[in-house]
Amino acid sequence: MLQFEDFVVGESVHTRGIAVSQDDIIAFASRYDAQDFHTDPEAAKASFVGRLIGSGWHSCALLMRLIAEDFLLGSTAMGAPGIDEVKWLRPVFPGDVLSARRTVLETKASRSRPEMGLVRFRFELLNQRDEPVLEQTNWIMFGRRGSDVAAQPSGDWLAHAPHYERPASESPLIAPAEAPEPTRFFEELEIGRRYELGSFVFTPDEIVAFARSFDPQPFHMDEVAARTSLFGQLAASGWHTAAVWMATMVSHRKRQLAMTTGRPARLGPSPGFRNLRWSKPVLAGDRITYFSEVADKRESASRPQWGLFFHRNTGINQRGEEVFSFDGCVFVERKPA
Repeated sequence: MLQFEDFVVGESVHTRGIAVSQDDIIAFASRYDAQDFHTDPEAAKASFVGRLIGSGWHSCALLMRLIAEDFLLGSTAMGAPGIDEVKWLRPVFPGDVLSARRTVLETKASRSRPEMGLVRFRFELLNQRDEPVLEQTNWIMFGRRGSDVAAQPSGDWLAHAPHYERPASESPLIAPAEAPEPTRFFEELEIGRRYELGSFVFTPDEIVAFARSFDPQPFHMDEVAARTSLFGQLAASGWHTAAVWMATMVSHRKRQLAMTTGRPARLGPSPGFRNLRWSKPVLAGDRITYFSEVADKRESASRPQWGLFFHRNTGINQRGEEVFSFDGCVFVERKPA
């Protein structure tokens, strides 16, 4: 059982690999990131990459699975308050074999809670050529030696393979009542403009289906085990909360495209995001409404036909409480001359 004191600055550990098939990529993206270059091999040929690639959120979820297998399930882990930064460095293609490398960057004992300490990690998701496809930095909380913080409850949490299987009963994405505006080219984006993307009810079936593939910790998978956790009841994986944000964003964009006359502005890749925070748990039965605000934009020196726009994203529960937020950016096409 790994505890706070067992993590040494500079220590680096490499995990096993997970093979990612075309079916895996399409299964995840069909639910959470249904853009053509993630779901349709033929349509993907006309995309910015030229072939089918995995969703960046799928890569984050697979990294979470490898982390859980590697050490979280055998530790006094108490959760993570958020993610400092994720960089999507390379595409993930069908047939890639992904492994993870964790490196301890920093440790510090908690002043306010002496029973726990915090460890800052750099996680890298590597392909079969040992090339990093994703880099992530974040803190994780662990119980300290001699405290009464228990290890994760024992159980067959890894019985399911890391391949997404949709639950028998699915929650729909609920579109906002207000019709969206047409899609905007870079020059037309309004800084400060906030959009409601849609909402989603996190049912037990949805929570467990995601967790058994990507975040198999007991408080995401078993209602009895969850009652003795910090959450007190079944709670959604933070990565599930993030993946549903992406699903509402894609749904919002498709509604925008339906309102657009003429050729719409194309979106390019996202280099990553920063400051992701899970400020409150998302519990079974919660309805989360997602929003996105244009925070800033700038021209791209390396891609003159594109610009970068920066967006602030939030999730609000049915009580009006913010449960999720992050700062993202994405390339968007500039207006033709």
